Amino acid sequence: MSSKKAKLEDSMLTINDHGSSNQEEAEKDEMTLEMEHYQRIIRAFLYYRIHSLRRVNKARRYFATLSQQDQQLAPKYITKLDLIKMAVNVNYDFIRIILQRTQSLFLNSEIYQMDEVSRTELDGTGDDLNIYHKISAVPEFHMEKVQSTIKQFFRDWSQEGEKERNICYRPIINEILRLYPLNDIQPNSINILVPGAGLGRLAYEIVKLGYNCQGNEISLYMLVASNFILNSCTTVEQYILYPWVHQYCNVAGFEDQVRSIKIPDIPPSDIPKDSSFSMCAGDFLMVYNDPEWDCVATCFFIDTAHNIIEYIKKIYEILKPGGYWINLGPLLYHFADMAGEQSLELSYEEVKTVIENIGFIYEKEDKGIISGYAQDSNSLMTTLYHNIFFVVRKPMIS
Repeated sequence: MSSKKAKLEDSMLTINDHGSSNQEEAEKDEMTLEMEHYQRIIRAFLYYRIHSLRRVNKARRYFATLSQQDQQLAPKYITKLDLIKMAVNVNYDFIRIILQRTQSLFLNSEIYQMDEVSRTELDGTGDDLNIYHKISAVPEFHMEKVQSTIKQFFRDWSQEGEKERNICYRPIINEILRLYPLNDIQPNSINILVPGAGLGRLAYEIVKLGYNCQGNEISLYMLVASNFILNSCTTVEQYILYPWVHQYCNVAGFEDQVRSIKIPDIPPSDIPKDSSFSMCAGDFLMVYNDPEWDCVATCFFIDTAHNIIEYIKKIYEILKPGGYWINLGPLLYHFADMAGEQSLELSYEEVKTVIENIGFIYEKEDKGIISGYAQDSNSLMTTLYHNIFFVVRKPMIS
């Protein structure tokens, strides 16, 4: 941003200079682990082109094994693969631009340093062979995260994603405006927290109205990308991306897989100068402890918990008396059936009981909001969520 930056605060690590030697050692180990985690994320981004082009080359090799007669029946297939390769290269160039801006990502940036291979690649002195040999074991899980991050730009910062945003973000924003009318209060006296902020569009829309807003995000994939879009993009439609290039199945038209978007659709620097906007890195359950928020707004977030009860209790804990929690999203439960992970999967009826038993008072509820999530509207297969939308209030006296 040119006029006002969304400062990124790192709350994952807290260094206490007066602690015991054992504590200092533990904190040093934690810092080392955090740096290694950061470097793995950077390597995954840098491996994007090799990983994506492997898929293209696999398709090309198989097509070459077909008889000439069969190849002639699909005369545009090789052209399509060439277009996919072009799109992958454009995406990768964009990724490199993002990574070049990560050195000032965190306030304690000495923890987040690239390794030599990553820095060589970003400096432009590396090549695919170098990266292939030295970053050759990036798990598929991490590459899926990179691809999801690219699709998140579609949802949050493209004109094409406006329909999804209107369905998912607009009800939350409308409730904030109803609860804290701009004509009746000083908006920058209202502090709003957005856990699971992703690429920051919902938090941006809230702060654009004049409220103070902080986004919280634990995913370094999202934090790296949101830092770039919020702090380094100054022009509308400054970059081109191909969010659907990784989807080989359920493609309707020849060019659907290589449809492009332009980002951002609006300048992220366009926010009031007297409002506070920040992004906080870290685990929601660990970062926040004090009742300092007038409102907590969650969108497609509460089902990312191992134990959803802990999320609900934490939201209650950090709201001021009389504060509001606004939620929209499904109950997908991200850790359900994931190997090695624990997950508590409650029905919404059970979730509602927990919410009320903790002390919240329901003010509004709607079970009829249907939406996708980073959904390609041209795809032959779509996933739609029947979202739960509610507004609950923490009593003035608990």
